[in-house]
Amino acid sequence: MRKVILMMQLSLDGYFEGPHREIDWHMVDDELHGHMNEELRTMGAFLSGRVTYELMADFWPTADSDPDSTPLMVEFAGIWRDMPKVVYSRSLERADWNTTIVRDVVVEEVEELKAQPGGDLALGGADLAAAFLRHDLVDEYRIYVHPVLIGRGRPLFRESDATVPLHLAETRTFGNGVVLLRYQRPETSST
Repeated sequence: MRKVILMMQLSLDGYFEGPHREIDWHMVDDELHGHMNEELRTMGAFLSGRVTYELMADFWPTADSDPDSTPLMVEFAGIWRDMPKVVYSRSLERADWNTTIVRDVVVEEVEELKAQPGGDLALGGADLAAAFLRHDLVDEYRIYVHPVLIGRGRPLFRESDATVPLHLAETRTFGNGVVLLRYQRPETSST
């Protein structure tokens, strides 16, 4: 069965974006971008909310035709365009580039998606992640901690009464100081 994998960039103090949605503190160099391309290329689908989808759709479909794009950006443009995408939105009316719109996070529908053949499901976007967490649908966490304190912004994890035990499956330190922390649910662990 496929896993839902939450993949997020995070500041050391726990924020995925600043108070005005800024992410200019992300330290994505060639090593990290190459790693992300390798990881995302193996996925079976990208799951995102409307805001994340629209940000991606505004840039990536044509990034490979931009003369300023690096080879890694060109590579990711193809990955993003070709990957099946599921966008959770109550307001989005239309989406292109191999995208399906779903109105609500329904546990049974996510379980059906996980039961389909193919690669794992990459979950992005904090609001959508919060809904998946509320429904206990996240199997693995790949948190990329950037060596920066931004002081305030939007935290990835919201307050909750749930305790979720996790197993450390991997750590990796990148040359720019970013650290990958990969945790799995004990029942899905396979290192």
